[in-house]
This record gives sequence, C-alpha cells and structure tokens, in this order.
Amino acid sequence: MKTKILSLFLLVTAISSRAATVDTVSIFSKAMGKSFKCVVIQPDKKAEKTPALPVVYLLHGWSGNYANWITKVPVIKQLADQYRVIIVCPDGGYDSWYIDSPLDPSLRFETYIGTEVPEYIDAHYATINDRKARAITGLSMGGHGALFLSFRHSDRFGACGGMSGGMDLNDLPRNRFGINKTLGDTVQHADNWTRFSVINIITGQPKNPLKIIFDCGIDDFYYDTNQALHEKLLSLKIQHDYIQRPGSHSWDYWGNAVKFQLLFFRNYFDENKF
Repeated sequence: MKTKILSLFLLVTAISSRAATVDTVSIFSKAMGKSFKCVVIQPDKKAEKTPALPVVYLLHGWSGNYANWITKVPVIKQLADQYRVIIVCPDGGYDSWYIDSPLDPSLRFETYIGTEVPEYIDAHYATINDRKARAITGLSMGGHGALFLSFRHSDRFGACGGMSGGMDLNDLPRNRFGINKTLGDTVQHADNWTRFSVINIITGQPKNPLKIIFDCGIDDFYYDTNQALHEKLLSLKIQHDYIQRPGSHSWDYWGNAVKFQLLFFRNYFDENKF
C-alpha cells in the first residue's frame, strides 16, 4: 500500500513540476507595415521526447487582444503541458474579424494571421512544418476567424474549431462589432457581408480535408447561427464535430470549452503521429 501511495505521489509530483514557458513577442506584418504582440506558450521541454511540436493557434474575440487567453484562462499553460502542443495567441485587432478588408488596404488580418504569424512561429520555434501539425480555433469573433482562415488556408491548417462563433455576419447587428468598417455598409457592399461569412465560405469546401470541431452554449446569442452552420455542414456532407451544452457568451464557457477542443486537436495530431 505504501509503495502504491509513493508511486502516485511521484507521478503527481512529476506532472505538477512541469512548467510551460510563456513568451510575449512582437510579430511584424509586412502586409500592414506594423507589429503586433503575440503570446507563445511552450510546454515543458524536459518532458518532450522530440524538440519539434504541433501548434494550436488560439484567437481572441471582438474587443479583445493577444493577452486575453493567458490572463482569463491561465490553465492553458497546464493544457500545453498536458497535450504537448505549442499554443499561440496572436493579436487580431480590436474588430478585424480576421479579414483582409476589400475596402481598406491597411486592414490585412487574414494575411497576417493566416500567413505571416505561422511563418514567424515556424522560423523561431521548434514546430512541425506540416499542415497536419497545425490547428486553429478561437472564441466569438475568433470562432468565425478560425473557421474562415482554415477553409481559405487549408494548405496551412489541418484542423480547426470555434467556440461561440459569429458564423454568419448577416445575422449580426449592422452598426456593431466594427464589421462595417472592414466590409462597408450593407446596402452598397451587401455582397461583402455574404461572401466573407463562414456559413457561405464552407459551400466551396476546403481544398484539403479539415478536422472540424465547434461548439456553442444554448443560452448564447450566437446559438442559432452555430446550429445553422451545423445543419449546412451536414447537408454538404462535410464531416465535423458539433457540441451544444448549457452556457452563455462568457469566459466561464470558453474556459471549459477550450479543454475539449485541445483534446480534440491532440487526438488529431496523434492520428497523424505528431
């Protein structure tokens, strides 16, 4: 009995002694001519058998920034250790919706998050340079952004997710969330609101297969648009995991949801032997 207790104690001590490292770096955007900060969480290197690891890109929501996830859900440091992934939290701007604006050339967040940030991370960290070793997810605006970017850049991302995402821009209030600044008004530029919405982008299907997971709380104001996305994916026969559970548009919900999504991505990486 004492031997079992000692073994359990040593196991718990070994796990708790792991310490993920957190970097805050500035990543320059050539497309926008300026730098943005980014949090990079690396699992404890002593616990890794190989130096190169898969990466999960974790996007913030509207009015948020690069530091939201690490400050609001600090457990992601332990999750990086547990699932042996590098977690990258880039800055997507206050209200970019992760889109390259067709009207304002100074707003190029699709290019920045979809191309420039991964290129920087691969150049400066021990990553596996393979689309099947990259996943992207996010909350709210970032939930839309993650699916938007992965479908349009499936050559770079192999798995994607979303938490409480605003999946249909036409369902959002017209004068809120800054979308009109990026896409224009809904009269003269109504087509932008349609063609940049995830619920319509999926119709073209990705060039490469994606492993997809998204979820939404049943009390969330984005619940209907997530349910509609789920039904449309079913009609298009695009495989995906969709979860609905009690919860609202809140950090309590996202702090719980991210645990399931990271497990989902870890399973995907394992399937591909990463």
